[in-house]
Amino acid sequence: MRLYWKVVLINGVVLCLALLALVLGPMSVSRSTVASEVLVLAGGLAAILLTNALLLRSSLAPVDRVVRAMAYVDLTGPDGRLAAPPSGPGRSLVDGFNAMLDRLEEEQGTSNAKALAAQEAERHRIAQELHDEVGQHLTVVLLGLKQLEGQVPAAQAAEVAVLRESVRDGLDDVRRVARRLRPGVLEDLGLTSALAALTNDLGRHHPAEVRRVIAPGLPGLASDTELVVYRVAQEALTNAARHSRAKQVTLSLVRIGEGLVLEVADDGIGFDASTSGAGLRGMHERSRLVRGDLRITSRPGQGTTVRLAVPLAVGPS
Repeated sequence: MRLYWKVVLINGVVLCLALLALVLGPMSVSRSTVASEVLVLAGGLAAILLTNALLLRSSLAPVDRVVRAMAYVDLTGPDGRLAAPPSGPGRSLVDGFNAMLDRLEEEQGTSNAKALAAQEAERHRIAQELHDEVGQHLTVVLLGLKQLEGQVPAAQAAEVAVLRESVRDGLDDVRRVARRLRPGVLEDLGLTSALAALTNDLGRHHPAEVRRVIAPGLPGLASDTELVVYRVAQEALTNAARHSRAKQVTLSLVRIGEGLVLEVADDGIGFDASTSGAGLRGMHERSRLVRGDLRITSRPGQGTTVRLAVPLAVGPS
């Protein structure tokens, strides 16, 4: 029975009972209503309203629950599904709401996967162009300056040498950016070596002490899962280097139960974890693609910890 007809039926039953009570009961109302009759009528009206409210409560309660859930449900947060009543039209309403959340999450997951795949493809394209075009042009300039340095007078040779070193530094920067865009070491040597390269690079360019704790003999992961773990570690280390003012940064990768846990912690200035920028949202989106559990713990003045747990035998969702 639809909710509309159930409400009509409940109201009809209540009114019929009230009519029967009026016809068959000993109550009567005189032409000039007295105080006792007013009390009886008020009591009867209160009884009718109370009975109607109690009967409608079980039918309309699921509607209120769904309305409240729609106001705060967050597909990026914890599960917002409702427990369905055992029977009645309210069950159909709650089941429909939960099915809608399932479709929205599935469509959001598919959309995120396509967006992130396009992002990785664009990263690869830019990295390839940096390496093949910009890098090659800078290499030609570097070789030309080196050759020119031996052909100019000594007074100009020093200036050419300075230019040559500047070009060399620029070439190193281009190569470093290309490596960050396209983690070739991840594809060639695996996740452990890629994380080691990240921490080594941070240690060379940041004054903080960088510690790395990677358990030996870790099992392999699906390529998509490895990429998610790598990108989360990369973003967390980049944030630590740029914003934390940390004196110590620690990256760990260990196996806990049937999952692999990545943790990046620093002792920096921290931030309000309730606010999130594009980088943090990107980490959450990536972790959901492999059914990972990402938790970011931080408070001003107390450092930041990024913890990602992924199941071992999981590919993209």
